[in-house]
Amino acid sequence: MSDSRQFIPLNIAILTVSDTRTEENDTSGRLLVDRLSQVGHQLAAKNIVPDDIYQIRAQVSQWIADPQINAIITTGGTGVTGRDGTPEAIQVLLDKELAGFGELFRSISYSEIKTSTLQSRTLAGVANGTYIFCLPGSSGACKTAWDHILQPQLDYRTRPCNFVELMPRLLET
Repeated sequence: MSDSRQFIPLNIAILTVSDTRTEENDTSGRLLVDRLSQVGHQLAAKNIVPDDIYQIRAQVSQWIADPQINAIITTGGTGVTGRDGTPEAIQVLLDKELAGFGELFRSISYSEIKTSTLQSRTLAGVANGTYIFCLPGSSGACKTAWDHILQPQLDYRTRPCNFVELMPRLLET
């Protein structure tokens, strides 16, 4: 963290992917909203959609078309069961994939849940100048991803580099 840089608040949208979660029991979505708000980012939008690739894709597409939204975090639908389709919904939207995100998440997660981390198909990338991060649906996984990866990378003060300082260049051709 660099004291010479000022924090730059981002507008972040949260999407919970679940057939069973509601606003009342969406612990993962609530955790992400709390975490981003605590550090000074703004909640741009929040929604819950079922495990349906077309509904996931439609919501994320709407958000990446909004120039006011800097990042999207999804939670849920990254497992291996028949209804888990978040990576398939999102991957086709990406201009660039950040393969290291999933690798790093599983590496950190291994210390917490051992080999069960293999079941996570976390994904990250950039679409239309917007960062997209697809996290598992458990609040523990969301906490791990936010605390160890997203919070520092979405903070302009993080050195030697971070996602925020690259934002002005994401739409370069």
